[in-house]
Amino acid sequence: MIRTVVTATLVAWASVGTALGQASPSGPTAAKDAGMRQTMTSPTLSALQPVNLVYAEATGSFLVLLAIAQQQGLFEKHGLEVHTTVARGATVPKVTNDVLVGFIGEPAAILQAADGSDVRIVASFSRTPLSGYLVGRPDIRAAPDLRGKRIGVRVLGAGLWISTVLALEQLGLDPRRDGIALVPVGSPGEILRALEGGAIDAALLPVAQSRRLSALGYHVLLEDYPQGLTAYGGGLVTTAAFLESHPEIIEKIISALAQAHAFGLAEKNFGQVMEAFKSSLGIADRETAIGNLRELLPKPYPSRSALESMQRVMSQHDPRVLNVEIDRLMDDSLVKKLDEAGRLD
Repeated sequence: MIRTVVTATLVAWASVGTALGQASPSGPTAAKDAGMRQTMTSPTLSALQPVNLVYAEATGSFLVLLAIAQQQGLFEKHGLEVHTTVARGATVPKVTNDVLVGFIGEPAAILQAADGSDVRIVASFSRTPLSGYLVGRPDIRAAPDLRGKRIGVRVLGAGLWISTVLALEQLGLDPRRDGIALVPVGSPGEILRALEGGAIDAALLPVAQSRRLSALGYHVLLEDYPQGLTAYGGGLVTTAAFLESHPEIIEKIISALAQAHAFGLAEKNFGQVMEAFKSSLGIADRETAIGNLRELLPKPYPSRSALESMQRVMSQHDPRVLNVEIDRLMDDSLVKKLDEAGRLD
């Protein structure tokens, strides 16, 4: 039932034309109205509870929820003052004693747990299917040409790395057996520049970038995938100690992000949602934005099977991840509490 409602909403969202975006209030008047709404509905700044949160730039569809929540003042409406820290380049984001909450790819949480940190995935806001175009430089015309070559990823062992390994599996290739080096490059923009500059030979890219490169003589080696292959998810992560001592803060963050999801599905919010996509993920076209919205989960329960699937692929790079107890890593108690209270409908 939920899937049907979300699909119907996205169809309606897709039908909203550019005119709606142009009709959205902007400029000083809109800023004044937004400020008035926040003044009327939000706690005063002095009453807000500060929270530090880390995320990695441009890592997945779930980041649009953070952008919407900030844009619409949803954290403030829950009494929180969220300060964000960005993990850039080839850096794996981590929760620390100073930054106790992460909105990060779930593989990053698995890696941190493998390092010995007692962390918890308390909500999972997206399931990113295996997608994207595997694009090679002009001299790489077919899958066998990738043997012995360099493929760019963001970081080793995390989300885009998993997607790339799974894409190679679809082509019958294995990085270890076929001498393919997966090179940590950084953000999607840095990966694109590395491919164009010759620092790497291939990369998994979004469709818009692959089309542009294809017109320049680059070759698309893979673009179609079997249905139902999940690469990674985007989760809300914290330490076990902070979850135990401050569950109300984590609950408020989950609530704000769930409200951001509902806001993102409302067609009347088309213009503002596109602004959030552009600021968080660099996405400016409606088709790509709708595809990203389809990855978001209305009820963000962590999934044991999805996490175990990530763990299996990650073990090819770091066997220590197999020591991570998935049932201990995930804690869906707060999502369940919100769900049973009807606050995720």
